[in-house]
Amino acid sequence: MTIAKIIGDRDASDVVSCDVTTPVAEAVSILAGKRIGALPVMSNGKVAGIVSERDIIYRLAEKGAACLDLTVEAIMTSPAITVESSAQIDDALSLMTRRRFRHFPVVDDGKLVAFISIGDLVKSKIDEVEHEAAAMRDYIQTV
Repeated sequence: MTIAKIIGDRDASDVVSCDVTTPVAEAVSILAGKRIGALPVMSNGKVAGIVSERDIIYRLAEKGAACLDLTVEAIMTSPAITVESSAQIDDALSLMTRRRFRHFPVVDDGKLVAFISIGDLVKSKIDEVEHEAAAMRDYIQTV
């Protein structure tokens, strides 16, 4: 199964993102207000990086409250590792596990089309396993 299956009903315009010039304090407000863990960071219509709760915590520990006055460009993880919508879910999960991150910008033809989390991928795998189990139960009952 591909990433496209997960994001098929999503609208790219619904992706919550910020610009490289966004102050960290504003990014914190967005993350808290939307109850999300990361934002794709955009520059001239392209994904420049990702700013996550972890990025903010690490900079707070390093610089104190002064980091809130910086722009997200100063603290973001860059370059962002992205996937295309044609990527296999298993491959994306494997990459997230190996690289120890929890969010992917989905980019097709250079454009951000979605932002997915490891939770999205795990939910998809669970749904797939449950569907297969139901099919097996149905098969067994008909035999």
